[in-house]
Amino acid sequence: MLELVKAGGWPMIPLLLLAVLALAIIVERFWTLRRKEVLPPGLGQEVRNWATRGQLEPAHIESLRRTSPLGEVLAAALDVRNRPREQIRERIEDTGRHVVHRMEKFLNTLGSIASAGPLLGLLGTVVGMIQMFLGILDSGVGDVNQLAGGIGKALVCAATGMIVAIPALMFYRYFRGRISGYVIEMEKEATALVDALEARPSRAPVRGPVAATAVPANA
Repeated sequence: MLELVKAGGWPMIPLLLLAVLALAIIVERFWTLRRKEVLPPGLGQEVRNWATRGQLEPAHIESLRRTSPLGEVLAAALDVRNRPREQIRERIEDTGRHVVHRMEKFLNTLGSIASAGPLLGLLGTVVGMIQMFLGILDSGVGDVNQLAGGIGKALVCAATGMIVAIPALMFYRYFRGRISGYVIEMEKEATALVDALEARPSRAPVRGPVAATAVPANA
């Protein structure tokens, strides 16, 4: 491996740095985007039970907000639970955009690595070919070692660029797809909570007309 790195020359240094950075992002996103961390099992049903029983204390809502991305979205709905449905949905959408932005953290960097890897590999290829032709210009085609060295550097850099870019692109697409699935499930849970808030019984006492139940003064 060390010999291949040496054969590739200085263009291998940024390629190796990109490979390390891509690996770090992939591991971090796998850990952060675990399903139980984003969509804790049973959380949506638990919050709907709170809404049905009227257990919507501020402390409960703040605790819910800190549990997970889903908890943050549901807490946003509970913050404006007494407003019209359209306003509740607007608050959910606003909070959801912030949540999705955090879940997509570092993914743009991973996508950039997937794009930059082949370009750096191509740069190494061009550098190797230039050195090869300069060697031919100086010593002619009789120096086989010079010719082989230039071709080897070109091939090593090109292969390394693809080795870095292909996994980065695959995981970039994978994480984007996972986040899209999470968003759909969070929308379902938020809609179910809004329905539960609308279905809960009103606590306001019902008063009938006073004139219908009042006793006449001259009775």
